[in-house]
Amino acid sequence: MFKVGVLGEHDGYISKPQLFETRHIQFVPYTDEALAIKKLQRHQIDLLLQLDSRTYWVNRSSANGYVVEQLLVAKDEDFRRTVVDGEQVRYVDWVLPGILGMNIMFACLFGVGYNIVRYRKNGVLKRFKATPLGAIEFLAAQMLSRWIIVMVICIIIFFGCHWMLDTLMLGSYSAFFGVLALGIFTMITLGLVIASRSRSEELTGGLLNFASWPMMGLSGVWFSMEGAPLWLKQFAQILPLTHIIEATRAIAVEGEALATQMDHVVILILMTAVLLILGAALFSWDADGR
Repeated sequence: MFKVGVLGEHDGYISKPQLFETRHIQFVPYTDEALAIKKLQRHQIDLLLQLDSRTYWVNRSSANGYVVEQLLVAKDEDFRRTVVDGEQVRYVDWVLPGILGMNIMFACLFGVGYNIVRYRKNGVLKRFKATPLGAIEFLAAQMLSRWIIVMVICIIIFFGCHWMLDTLMLGSYSAFFGVLALGIFTMITLGLVIASRSRSEELTGGLLNFASWPMMGLSGVWFSMEGAPLWLKQFAQILPLTHIIEATRAIAVEGEALATQMDHVVILILMTAVLLILGAALFSWDADGR
């Protein structure tokens, strides 16, 4: 029912507050105090505890924060109170970058993957092989055409939601769409690798689903991964959709500059380069895999 951020020693010599024994409260550990306070200001957590100094922060405009504060005061009277302010980020504001990322994933993986396999199965690629067209040129054309289509769709979805729902955009539009543009290239190259040699639409569909469903569940499309086991969060970092959504969400919802998201940008660039080289190396023109 409630989410409480925790700073300080959880399992050290400092005694745990009695609030920890209360059911239906999720306790999320933080190491960065500034980040945790920003989460509290945006109503992404309901209360913030500092165990070392026996201090807590509460957002005066949070209804959930008021309830959790009453529980804390009733059980642990020695905590000192600090008040912060901040408007709530609506779920539609938070989830929109995830929706855009999901749209990119499906449009790129299935749009590119199925088309190439169908071309190969019908002999279209085999006829292309007799022309001066090389694998790099063909894949580049596929990437550019799909990129234009998906980018236009993302722009329509974003500004349509922005107009109808008054969604939040605290950061730079250019940074936001720059990350989306890079993410589209990454997803296209992943689709190219999956479809680089297959001639079976059924097999390709299974491989595309195998690649997309972990990203649907673990990349933060619908819900935050805060509080998830560490190994699960580490696994999510190898998924390209995770970096697309985390970077765009930080820009749109938290007002971060593109410079603060360069780790995600660099990872997406490296993924794109590696996947493009791999896709070109594995690419087959013929239906028999030659």
